[in-house]
Amino acid sequence: MKPRHVHVIGAGLSGLAAALSLAAAGARVTVYESGPAAGGRCRSYFDRGLGCRVDNGNHLLLSGNSAAMAYLDEVGTRDSLTGPGIASFPFHDIDTDRFWAVQPSAGRIPWWVLSRSSRVPGTRLRDYLGLRALLRPAETATVSAVLERTGPLYDKLLEPLAISALNTRPDAALASLLLAVVRETLMRGGHACVPSFPRQGLSESFVDPAIRRIRDRGGDLLLGRRVLALEASGGRVERLLLADESAPLAADDAVVLAVPAPVAADLVPGLTVPDAFEAILNVHFRIDADAPACWGGAGFCGLIGGTAEWVFAKAGIVSVTVSAANHLVDLPADEIATRVWTDVRRCWPLPEAMPPVRVVKEKRATFAATAAQERRRPGPRPGGHIGLSNLALAGDWTATGLPATIEGAIRSGRAAAATLLDA
Repeated sequence: MKPRHVHVIGAGLSGLAAALSLAAAGARVTVYESGPAAGGRCRSYFDRGLGCRVDNGNHLLLSGNSAAMAYLDEVGTRDSLTGPGIASFPFHDIDTDRFWAVQPSAGRIPWWVLSRSSRVPGTRLRDYLGLRALLRPAETATVSAVLERTGPLYDKLLEPLAISALNTRPDAALASLLLAVVRETLMRGGHACVPSFPRQGLSESFVDPAIRRIRDRGGDLLLGRRVLALEASGGRVERLLLADESAPLAADDAVVLAVPAPVAADLVPGLTVPDAFEAILNVHFRIDADAPACWGGAGFCGLIGGTAEWVFAKAGIVSVTVSAANHLVDLPADEIATRVWTDVRRCWPLPEAMPPVRVVKEKRATFAATAAQERRRPGPRPGGHIGLSNLALAGDWTATGLPATIEGAIRSGRAAAATLLDA
């Protein structure tokens, strides 16, 4: 029996993706969001200290992210992205003060590794042949156990790629998760590796248009409505308990639980979820300057050898991302900002005096992409011992086969919706 009314708990990207699919299939959808705004870890907001809108984090999309691109097509905002328009990734080595760009060739045959102007400086063809070891990693093998860790290819491309994709240090990160990312992007050729990011903001590209589409299809979004408990009986969820009311479920109603892993564990006793997490730091500087010409019009640049990892330039704002940041997240914000600003000035001719800044700390940004945590990721249906027939799970922490990314979050929402619609 297909659900008549689906209650989606959580308005992050996974919840919005589920709601879009369910509403398109004719189900009535109500989305409950505990916070004052939708989007979860993928949203924009007005920062009073900086006097402008910023994203709570930076997200670099690739053209091979099929679910994310289909989502943007559905809500009509693919053209809201910006980037170089080609497969090009600019980097700056802080130690050597050298700029270069990795530029994968369009097709599946990696001709680019034969070109000195397209590959990492100081690398040779045989260095890239060593990447074949990533194709068949052992089930629990880490990235650093599989890849050759010496030489410029690892230092200047593979390690930064693994950290940004997995948000976990390579000596702990699961190689198979990195392979999953590489299979859908780099191994498909440069046409699947064109980078982009929202020109204006995450909310403008991913959140606000999705809410409009859900409402156009008859759905509701309820902000500031925290679901405190799921009341279950007879092998199904029968009632949602909120702070000041309860929402009974009819016999053909269903629930998508699209909340962070710890919240899901609280709402569904006995549910196994990831329980180790990695932080991400995002540092926003209020400046009014165009990105350097050496970035090749990309609008972003990867930094090698410093605290900052990726620098993004938008109108009036320079935003910096530091992934796998558990070792930094407890430092004072001013110390983090000083370190990052020093790095930014190495790749961009900016004044020495630091401009207005906001440091955003996401202490539980993603699950740790380790073998132990991968085993704790549930599918869209809770395990058999949970036994709730009208409940589906969504979130980038569920078993998507990918690390915790926008792509994984959207796929999880689609999978949760399909699970209920196919029931």
